Amino acid sequence: MAGLFDKQERQAEEAARPLAVRMRPRTIDEFVGQQHFLGEGKLLRRMLQADRLGSMIFFGPPGTGKTSLAKLLATHTKSEFVVLNAASTGVKELRTELDRARERVKSGGGRTLLFVDELHHFNKTQQDVLLPDVENGVVSLVGATTANPFFALVSALISRSQVFEFKELTPEDILALLKRALQDKARGVGGSGVSATDEALQFLATICDGDARRALTALEIGVGSLTGDSRTFDLEVAQESIQKKAVRYDQSGDMHYDVASAFIKSMRGSDPDAAVYWLARMLHAGEDPRFIARRIVILASEDVGNADPMGLVLAQAAADATQQIGMPEARIILSQAVTYLASAPKSNAAYVAVNRALSDVESGAVIPVPMHLRDSHYRGAKSLGHGEGYQYAHDGKDGWVDQDYLGVERTYYEPTDRGQEKEISRRLDEFRSRRRNDEA
Repeated sequence: MAGLFDKQERQAEEAARPLAVRMRPRTIDEFVGQQHFLGEGKLLRRMLQADRLGSMIFFGPPGTGKTSLAKLLATHTKSEFVVLNAASTGVKELRTELDRARERVKSGGGRTLLFVDELHHFNKTQQDVLLPDVENGVVSLVGATTANPFFALVSALISRSQVFEFKELTPEDILALLKRALQDKARGVGGSGVSATDEALQFLATICDGDARRALTALEIGVGSLTGDSRTFDLEVAQESIQKKAVRYDQSGDMHYDVASAFIKSMRGSDPDAAVYWLARMLHAGEDPRFIARRIVILASEDVGNADPMGLVLAQAAADATQQIGMPEARIILSQAVTYLASAPKSNAAYVAVNRALSDVESGAVIPVPMHLRDSHYRGAKSLGHGEGYQYAHDGKDGWVDQDYLGVERTYYEPTDRGQEKEISRRLDEFRSRRRNDEA
């Protein structure tokens, strides 16, 4: 009787598990997605074939299979699968599991695959505790994180691990998983007698943003909520079974930098529509508008520069107004600055010029101040020859005199032919021509 009850309990436990958990792949070949590192001939597949798994960091958005793949790797390598959640695990518990893994090796009990979910929640001390046993192969660590490990983890741990970036699943991947769940009677919803329209499945595959867990949860809700004679999972049911997804944006992590990068590059690339979308994305996610304003001010000098000097004036005014007014009205001010700068003529000549000059200074090429440019206002300066021969620029034609201001030939600033800088370029060319004529 005990065996019968055990079986019934297992069946009840299985039925209580969410569809997304029940439909986890049972073999490597069943795993959907991530073919850029798991496909034939790719790195992780080769590591499995060589039986040299080592330690790994799985990094990517939720619902892309990090936990499922870790469990498959343990099964494939016949390793003990130990799961820890970094958000709720202290150093003492971590040391206990590492001690058990060490004893397992000594007693011939096999290898341990230690799966640490949300690895980025481990502090430096906890990460350092892992290092010796990771390096010695006592455990094969698989750390899962939604944060970019190069920002969130200590470099020593990264250097001892292979980093695999999980991509959001494609709509085709999600569609395959949904159809598998509909057909599977043992683990899926195949025994419910429900059929699904292609339109409904395609909607879920698209709207879930590459998150398999979200799509399967919506399917389970929709199928379970059908009543009466209605046995069709159609578009209307699908739409009512999935919640609007919150915009994924971690202000301290990878997505923060990615969206900010797209924002700056869109303005630099003169695409105001893309730039204002990324602006909206940051504002919607709760980004500090002062951070956005600072980035706009930097871009106004770095990428617009003297092609439109008013760009910096507008950007600084927007930053000041954002500080004074705050949200939600600051969004209007930021949008004005963003669309203006995205549409403005572009030049990075000032940015390039200072970097060239800094490169010379840092390389040790220190140029002495020419004698005629040295300060001559203190007692004894004239006896040293300071200021001798200096010509006051305003005494010359057009406020210009032929005078050497550096002592050596250097060209750092090369204005473009765009916007206001075209006129700057014309004036500089004129001054240089006059200098050459005077020298001749």
